[in-house]
Amino acid sequence: MSGLNKIWTENTLWGLLRLFHNLLLTKLFYPNARIIRFPIYIKGKKRILIGKGFTSGVGLRLDCEHITGFEEPKLTIGENVEINDYVHIGCVHGITIEDHVLIASKVFITDHNHGIYSGSEDHSNPWSIPKNRTVTGNKVHIGKNVWIGELVTILPGVTIGEGSIIGANSVVSKDIPSHSIAVGNPAKVVKTFNPTSSKWEK
Repeated sequence: MSGLNKIWTENTLWGLLRLFHNLLLTKLFYPNARIIRFPIYIKGKKRILIGKGFTSGVGLRLDCEHITGFEEPKLTIGENVEINDYVHIGCVHGITIEDHVLIASKVFITDHNHGIYSGSEDHSNPWSIPKNRTVTGNKVHIGKNVWIGELVTILPGVTIGEGSIIGANSVVSKDIPSHSIAVGNPAKVVKTFNPTSSKWEK
């Protein structure tokens, strides 16, 4: 079945109209992308770099905000990245998503926190307004060919190595090495790929 026949047979008339509307808006505003499904919410567009072949579901939210006192951040999305519905990426320090990453729906990726709660004598107090607390955090890096499951949260300072898989509902608070499967809250490695046996092993 050709690509056009598949699109025709798998969509209702309303679905086809919405698809072509999204394609038109994508090519008008984001010519590098393959398709962006609107609505999309972007803050700090000049600090966001989207690679070729980008695909997004509906309700994508990209925030890349420059805060006084920090170097200007950059949110970089590599080539052929696919992001599903209602994903939120919040960037203040810097987030890099490399090529061919697949992100399921309702994923939250952030490089910052509001407040200081450990590792310092100058802790934020609970009587202060959360949005006015000191912004902390560190850059996030997601390697090539990573697959991130539904409802995953990725916290500040995390690096996820190339080719790894993050299971649904996981909270990633520490680095995940390349070629690993990590699950849970906090996410822990449960399998790694053995190139000799070509199998995922515990």
